[in-house]
Amino acid sequence: MSAAAAVAKKLMPLFDRVLVQRAVAETRTRGGLLIPENAQKSQLEATVVAAGPGARTPEGTTIPMVVAVGDKVLMPEWGSNKLELEGEEFHIIRESDIVAKLLD
Repeated sequence: MSAAAAVAKKLMPLFDRVLVQRAVAETRTRGGLLIPENAQKSQLEATVVAAGPGARTPEGTTIPMVVAVGDKVLMPEWGSNKLELEGEEFHIIRESDIVAKLLD
């Protein structure tokens, strides 16, 4: 079982929160050259590891989530809550802060 799957079983975001894991930044070019750390692009692509049930209206009804576990999304560069669980880095963001959902 991967660390992301283990974390997903132990942590469930509430309301419209989404737990994501950023993709690993490219460290080599296609030709095999090493990219220095300060020249690597910040990776905005992430995979949804866990998602809450959805936001609530003032009347108390739940608005269903648009993203699901396993979806690839673009997250904002700033504004996430970073946490480390079982040696891996994850981010918690609101569903409304997700920039885009990547389709295959």
